[in-house]
Amino acid sequence: MSAPAATNPVKSAMRTLDVIEYVVANRQGAVAQEIAGALAIPVSSLSYLLGTLVERGYLARAGRRYLPGPGLERLRAPQSAMTLEDRVTPLVRALRSELNETSSFMVRRAWEVESLVTEASDHALRYAVDPGTRRPLHALAAGKILLAWMSPDEQSRYFAEVTRQPLTSLTRTDETALRADFARIVAEGICVAREEATVGICGVAVPVWIDDQLAGALSVAVPAVRFDAVMEERIRTLLIRSAAAIQGD
Repeated sequence: MSAPAATNPVKSAMRTLDVIEYVVANRQGAVAQEIAGALAIPVSSLSYLLGTLVERGYLARAGRRYLPGPGLERLRAPQSAMTLEDRVTPLVRALRSELNETSSFMVRRAWEVESLVTEASDHALRYAVDPGTRRPLHALAAGKILLAWMSPDEQSRYFAEVTRQPLTSLTRTDETALRADFARIVAEGICVAREEATVGICGVAVPVWIDDQLAGALSVAVPAVRFDAVMEERIRTLLIRSAAAIQGD
């Protein structure tokens, strides 16, 4: 009986792990030329890899030297020690990679919705939002998710305190219409907002629950010209899957 064939290592993955392990093994850190020589990696290829590892936090740079970064500690940290941003960022990145559409995790700040994490599409035509950007709750899909799951008292306070401005001709500002939206959102577990916040942009969002508390909303923003029935269903499926992964369902 013949032995099973050896698994062929993925070269790029092996190279990445080799670089991390080499830097960790050198307590004083290592310069790019050292790493390239030790691991027989062309300097031109290594520079992109090192840049990516620094950007992701797996390596840190001190002058010309590369050192282990805080991202390595996150991999060992218990989930209870992770920030909300730490927990959601990999899933937001994965959404963006699978869809190549701008993907975000949004949280509530008073009566606004804020982008905590955003990964932008690389399409020329795309919706762009920087982390920290705040928008009115009533117009964005993620904002309507956060409104829909407020307690009745809090919803009443929102409607009493907030003047809701139309951002496009399709923005819904009427209390009766919005309450009807909220009931539908809770029943379906998802929100689709078509050009309510920005002309030409459609948004889809789902709630994310952590320890039985509404932590925020995962959302995807797509130009209307690409938002057909097939794309909408694909986004719905991936958002629900991603929210379940964050929640641990």
